[in-house]
Amino acid sequence: MPHGGEDPPPFAPYEASYFIASDGALISHDPHLNEDGEALYRFLLSQASIPPTLVLHCRGSHDETHTRFVTHHHNGNRRETETEQYTEKVVDFDFKIDVGQHIIAGPTHWSVADSTPAYRGRMFYEVEVGNDRRKATRAERKAAKSWDDERSRRGFPPWISSSYTWKQDQPSVMHTDSVLQSSWTLRRWADDYCNSSKYLKEFDYHKVVYGWNFDAIVNATHSLIKSTYYTGDIYVGFETSHSLVSIRSENRLSRMLSNGWIKFFLIITFVYPFLWLFKHFHTRGGGTWQVCGGAYALKRIMQTTEQPTDTKHAESPLQGASDSLQQYSGSSHTQAATTVEGLREGVWFRQWEGTIRRAVRNRLRDAQTLIRPDDHLSSVPQAVLLDGYSSP
Repeated sequence: MPHGGEDPPPFAPYEASYFIASDGALISHDPHLNEDGEALYRFLLSQASIPPTLVLHCRGSHDETHTRFVTHHHNGNRRETETEQYTEKVVDFDFKIDVGQHIIAGPTHWSVADSTPAYRGRMFYEVEVGNDRRKATRAERKAAKSWDDERSRRGFPPWISSSYTWKQDQPSVMHTDSVLQSSWTLRRWADDYCNSSKYLKEFDYHKVVYGWNFDAIVNATHSLIKSTYYTGDIYVGFETSHSLVSIRSENRLSRMLSNGWIKFFLIITFVYPFLWLFKHFHTRGGGTWQVCGGAYALKRIMQTTEQPTDTKHAESPLQGASDSLQQYSGSSHTQAATTVEGLREGVWFRQWEGTIRRAVRNRLRDAQTLIRPDDHLSSVPQAVLLDGYSSP
């Protein structure tokens, strides 16, 4: 005990205030996170430990045309009854499968490259060239969006750029030091946000799931549903929630805009357009930071042999990996054995194939996400393209 007093209270980490929006996004207007870069950085790290939710959503519907009698009143006395046809959409099956439960690793903190168009504190996309920062051109934005869509469909990590060479029959793997591609650290970006005096600023941290060929799974599931002779409209897609951590200004106006009902009221009263103009064009209006996030692996390919320091790699989300791969370093060639960590998408599809087929035939409509499949198995030709499907 110190002389003349009691022991100091035990240290407790700062607990920032936040709320969860209807779409699952975590939003915080905590004043301390808006003024202390270290507090913001540690808050992002703590929230990144919670992986996002990922489900495969399957829905089938068809349109039905019905006839009904409608009575019209004329001049308050005369009534006429006539028939009219109307169309309504009928949902035949609607269910979701929990895929996020198979996440094996994460988060891996990543940041966008300086040459990638991104929000860096202003209300438009910017790129960095050396020490200069300029507005991204339309062609740069279009190319970046096209690659981001393709990368997401194929299950590549978010730090992989379009210039990276991928080969299905000879998968290359990435350097671990390429994850943080920005010339600024995450801590420095947090400081940059906190030092900004803009009135409607926000810092977004995105959580991304990678490792499976999502596009191939969607195609295989779509073919599986059609194999049941279902002829209605089919929707199959991966849906992610709880994948955004958004830190926003702590003033009253910013809090109002985070409330969906208040924002809707401002829209119908024609107040919101003026706020939008203020946010986008006033020098002290708004600013957005979307430069970093966390990545969570469903599957990754790891090396099992030591490599020289200048050629050693970490992982690849590519499906169809062989037992060995070749890596190139200049003109030399090196062999390295690999092993797959996590559940391969083909194995997953084989486990769920029978369940999906019966859910469609039985017209399952379940609001609860399915977690476990049943034991019956089946097959469709497209499934053999999925990594691990044909394995025992």
